This record gives sequence, C-alpha cells and structure tokens, in this order.
Amino acid sequence: MKLDILAFGAHPDDVELGCAGTILKEVSLGKKVGIVDLTRGELGTRGTAETRDSEAKDAAKILGVLVRENLEMRDGFFVNDEKHQLEVIKMIRKYKPEIVLCNAIDDRHIDHGKGSKLVSDACFLSGLIKIETSVDGENQEAWRPKVVYHYIQWKNIQPDFVVDITGFEKKKVEAISAYKTQFYDPNSKEPATPITSKNFFESLNYRAQDLGRLVGKDFAEGFTVERCLAVNSLEDLM
Repeated sequence: MKLDILAFGAHPDDVELGCAGTILKEVSLGKKVGIVDLTRGELGTRGTAETRDSEAKDAAKILGVLVRENLEMRDGFFVNDEKHQLEVIKMIRKYKPEIVLCNAIDDRHIDHGKGSKLVSDACFLSGLIKIETSVDGENQEAWRPKVVYHYIQWKNIQPDFVVDITGFEKKKVEAISAYKTQFYDPNSKEPATPITSKNFFESLNYRAQDLGRLVGKDFAEGFTVERCLAVNSLEDLM
C-alpha cells in the first residue's frame, strides 16, 4: 500500500498531540495516511503497554488512518544506530510516503529528539539502493520521501510553517482523549505527571488557537522543516 503521508511517533499519542489536526484534514482531502509508533510507551507512569496498544487503535479509528504499526523498540532506550535505522527504513520502503511527519527536533522527553533524528536519518538512508532490506521475504526497493516535517510537542519551538486545522480541532481532542490512561482524569488514583494536569489538556486548544492567531485562522498546528520550502509564486504565500 502506497501512502501519501506517513507519521512517526516515539510513543503512541505523540502523533495525536503533535499533528492530529493536520492528519484529520489531509484524510478529509482524500490523502492516504498511516502511523508508525517506535515504542509501546511501556515506561509511561500511567497505564501499560497493553492499554497503550488498545488506545492507539481507538485513536487511529478516530483519525481515519489506513494503517498503524508499532516497531516495539525499547521505550527510553532505543538509539539511532544501524539496527534501528533499518527497521524504520523498512517502513518507509513498505509504504513509500511522499511526506514524512515525525517528532520535534528538541523536546522535554529524550525519546522525542532521538526519534526525530532516527526517522530523519532513516528517510535519507532509505533512498540508497545499496542498502538492502526485505519484508516477509520480499526484497524492497529504495525510496526516499520528498520532504520530512517535524511537529511541535512540549517545547514552544518557533514553527517554519503552520497548517490551518480550523474545523478539526474538536476531533483532534477526541483522538487525544482516546488515551484515557495518559491525560487529565480527576477520578484517577494513579501518580500525576506533567501531561495529566488539567492545564496541559486545556493547552491543546490554546496553543492551537495561538498558532492560528499568527496567520489569521482559528486553529493551527506548527511544523519545522529540514530544507527550504519552495513555492511556485508569491501568491502561494498569501
């Protein structure tokens, strides 16, 4: 299955938090989108790997993505080396996306920056024909996505561009809320974390509103780029 967009996250819920609105919008426009989670989030303070698996499936249904896979790398301890790069390369060659979305280039959680660089490096290596990979006994062809964009997570990184997600903001929160063990729940007896506060949950909307404000829209999501964006004319920037 060839996808238009493949979104990677170090943990289940990274993609939802960083770019669910963009995914929902692209799916509504007929784009084929998939998600690959690097780990099962098993080191999370709340929940278990099994509950995260179930929550990720529920979120994927809400987002309308065609596929969601988990590479089952070690949460907190995966590294950007040949072994892990090859696993990501297999996913890129399997789904042949034109666009890859991945973690923030720098963030509070160490896995986010690591995952960002791992996926970015794998996107380049995936285009080298002398790197051989196979899935289910079938050799894969080289494939390099046209662009890699990094969504924004905990830190307020200055975006290189934003996507207007007005009209998709409520469903974005619905997809995030599928992770019942991870976010604000006044009845939970589990330990508190930075992302379980009411303030964090409310910040999902006010950050999107603030990014939208910058471009005259109601809600937006921000991304950083690895190379300059090209436009056909100045009108494309209006």
